[in-house]
Parts: sequence; C-alpha cells; structure tokens
Amino acid sequence: MSKPGIPKGTRDFSPQEVKNRQFIVETIKKHFENYGFQPVETPSMEKLSTLTGKYGEEGDRLIFKILNSGDYLKKVPDEIYQEKNSRKLTPYISEKALRYDLTVPLARFVVQHAHELTFPFKRYQIQPVWRADRPQKGRYREFWQCDADVVGSSSLLSDAEFVLLYDDVFTELNIPVRIHFNNRKILMGLAEVFGFTEKFNDFAVALDKLDKIGLEGVKKEWEKMHLPGNALEKLIDFFEHFTEQSDIEALKKLLQPSATGTKGVEEIEKVIGYVEDSGLQTAELKIDLSLARGLDYYTGSIFEVKAKKMEIGSIGGGGRYDDLTGVFGMKNMPGVGISFGLDRIYWVLEKSGKLPYSHAPSVKVLLVNFGVDDEKYAWQLLKELRKNQIPAEIYPQAVKLKKQFQYADKKKIPFVVIAGEEERQNSVYTLKHMEDGVQEKLSEEQLIERLKS
Repeated sequence: MSKPGIPKGTRDFSPQEVKNRQFIVETIKKHFENYGFQPVETPSMEKLSTLTGKYGEEGDRLIFKILNSGDYLKKVPDEIYQEKNSRKLTPYISEKALRYDLTVPLARFVVQHAHELTFPFKRYQIQPVWRADRPQKGRYREFWQCDADVVGSSSLLSDAEFVLLYDDVFTELNIPVRIHFNNRKILMGLAEVFGFTEKFNDFAVALDKLDKIGLEGVKKEWEKMHLPGNALEKLIDFFEHFTEQSDIEALKKLLQPSATGTKGVEEIEKVIGYVEDSGLQTAELKIDLSLARGLDYYTGSIFEVKAKKMEIGSIGGGGRYDDLTGVFGMKNMPGVGISFGLDRIYWVLEKSGKLPYSHAPSVKVLLVNFGVDDEKYAWQLLKELRKNQIPAEIYPQAVKLKKQFQYADKKKIPFVVIAGEEERQNSVYTLKHMEDGVQEKLSEEQLIERLKS
C-alpha cells in the first residue's frame, strides 16, 4: 500500500506553524477592527456563474470547478460529449466552484444582503481561497487571504486609509515594505492616447506579468496583440522612461488628451496628499506606473505590497472596483479593498527569523501520573490550574517517570509538577523547572502564584 498524501499545492500545518499563522492573523485582525471593519464569512463554494467572467479569461481558467452530484454526465448531449471540449462540457457537469478570491463573493454578499447592511459597509474577511495555478515558491493552490473592503463610498479617503492600514500592520510585524501604487485610469488613459482602447484588458493582463517575464517578455505579449500604428513603440518608450514619481508633470502633459487618464493622475495626487498629511511609520509609498493588477474589475487606485530585500512576489494587494456589484444587478455601488497574503507573510517572517514561536509550548505545566490515589490528588490541582488560566495537562497513564519527563521535554513544556505519596501526605506539590532541573516544594496557592508569574 502506498503512503497517503495530499494534493499538490496544499499543505499540512504543525502546531508550531499554526501558532505562528494565528499570530499573523490576530495582528491583522486587530488592525482591521481598529479601523472600523466588521467580520463576515462566505461559503467555500459559490455558484460557478457567480465567479466566471469576473477575473478575465486567464483567471477563469484557474477556478476550481466542482462536479455535480450523482450521474453528472447524464444530461450532457451526445454531440457535446463526443466533441471533448472542456469549455462546452463544463456548464453541463459543474454548477459550483471553490471561491477564487474573497472580493467577488463580497460583491455577491452585498447585493444579496443590501437591505440588512449600513453603507458605507466596512467588512473584513479571513478565509481560504483556491486557484488551479502552478505551485511554486510562495504560491499555493489553497491559501488564505485576509481582506478588508469599503463598499458604498467613492471617497479617496478610503484609498488613503488602506495605505495607512498596510503601514500599521507591517510595522507591527516588523516587515519593511514598499507599497507600489498606481491608478488604472492612467493605464486606460494610455490606451486612449495611443489608440487601442478595445484591447485594454489584454494590454493590462500582459503588463501584470512584468515581474515574472520582464519588459522583454511583456513586449512579446504586446506584439501578439497587433496594436495599431506606432502604439507598441510608444508603450515601450513609456515604460522605459515614465516610471518614477518625478515624471508626474510629464505624465500630466502626455495624458492631457484623455479625461480618464487626467482623472487618474488627479486621484493619485489626492491619495498621496492624504497619506503625507497623516504620515507613514515604516512603509515606503512608491508610484509605480507599470503596476496593472490584471483582474478586470479594478477601475481606479491599485496597490501592491512587496517586502524589501526578499525574493518573493507581492505580500499584499488590492484596489478600487467601482463597477463590481453592477454585474449582479446593483448599480452605483463603488468599492475599494485590499488583501494580505498570509502564506507569503509567513514565508517572509520565517526567512528573516522573525516568527515569534520557534516551538509551540501551548502547555505550561505537566502533572506527573503516579497511579490511582496520587492521580486523584493531581487531578484536583489540574482543575485549579486551568481555572487560573494556566495551560496544564496530566499524563494519561502511570508509566515510568523518565518517560513522562521525556514527554514534557519533547513538547517543550517548561514545568512539571510531581504529586506523589509524599506530596499528598504533606499537602504540597514539587515543581520542577525543566530547563535547569531545579525543584521546589510549594503549597497549591504558592504553586499557582509561581506559575502565573
């Protein structure tokens, strides 16, 4: 029989890893709530029709489809089955899918529960998502997202607040970051000025691959689009020269013919003004005109957070999506949101030696088990320890003392309580410090105070 395993792109987590992940989540959650966000949760699966068409063609391919229950091939017409075209076959055999992100489910949630919500609606959500992507360093098929969104406001104060929120979280986690910032309206303005608005989405998807394939690779993608006139040359020239904040005035001049592009520049300047008025602690905010965020639903500000001096992709990202709820029938519902990549943040903290738990001593004290009479004496103490919020456990069997000490040592339990016949007769307990072997006899009250301190 072969050894059991798990699907590629998924992982098991040890107690130590879980404690470190919980530390990251609790840090993020604390700041979410400090900014006024409220928690929601949505199902792991959504209707396939809810998800498709929201992430672009490439994103749609990465959605994990769920086969219908029962004889799912029964309703497939013979001609479709014989054609063996997965795209045509999917609507007949799959009505549900695992969620690809938390943003589209949020849009569905807002539309479905609009009458129950107070707008602007500020929500946070920390749950796993799934993508049928090729697993690689820092990229998994199952991973957690930690999202915060404001739905129902077009104010750029919200956009600026998310910059400050990133700064607060990564300052506390002690991760130096650079927040890359752009506006999709600027990219739309380029498409207008250079004359290829009808191919904007393909252009943005290709640009979003810049980190992975470099400018030369992106050029090849653009060449396949057969852009009109000399648009390709203009694009290449733009992204070779218009990439720094100091070019903002030249950018205004270039985009002057485009009302959309001009609006994008104005929005960038306004957000930066808000951020500068408030000030950042440790994060660096950088205008990055090559930032695209390939998902179709972004319409304004876009963000991507990268850890400095770390060879890994973004550890956070997001943007404004003013039209997202419109696809579910609710118009005029602007929104903006960001996400923290839990798995990549964990990787950064691990590689930089900043994870708080090098082991997981969830138990502070082990009570030794000497058998029936002494076990009852230890059992009474166990209840009092837990009542006083001291994590404790008793060894479940009366085995050799050496084995019980080895158990405590392997679990990194710092204290052991010996409660044998001598201790029971004198109404005391022997507390052993596992690190240095020092032992002391204490009353129950003294023991509890010592372990509390």
